[in-house]
Amino acid sequence: MKVSKVPELAPMSAIESNPAWKAHYEATKDVPEVSLDDLEWADAIIFSIPTRFGNVPSQMKQFLDTTGGLWFQGKLANKAVSAMVSANNAHGGQEQTVLSLYTTMYHWGAIVVAPGYTDESAYKSGGNPYGTSVTVDSEGNMQEDVKDAVMHQAKRTVTVAGWIKQGMQG
Repeated sequence: MKVSKVPELAPMSAIESNPAWKAHYEATKDVPEVSLDDLEWADAIIFSIPTRFGNVPSQMKQFLDTTGGLWFQGKLANKAVSAMVSANNAHGGQEQTVLSLYTTMYHWGAIVVAPGYTDESAYKSGGNPYGTSVTVDSEGNMQEDVKDAVMHQAKRTVTVAGWIKQGMQG
């Protein structure tokens, strides 16, 4: 398992103007940045992103735009992928953001592993069948208890990745 982040593109003045963003920036400063090699290596990829006006943040979009070579070579096909999202309010575009991200995954030929309603945790965490979503207040505190939903989604994604890998070896 690897945890990585896309490069931050925003100017420090923007980051410093938002206490939660600045705290996150500082807390993740030692997390390595993702590379295309990471995507090629992984059997399962779980994206966790904030929403930006109901869409994928520019930092993630810029990274995804660099995956064309891997896509062209078929090296992203049949990867198990899933996504989670956060926003500042309950109707901040979480579902739309996950679906926007999945559009790229469909082009890759990846296998989208949505949590659906395959576990009670989906109902307890807000009921997003496309990917776990959470509301985060201006101090960076999660408003819903999504821990069980995140764990279920991650386990489901890894399980499906195992099935895909096993099926491709057979």
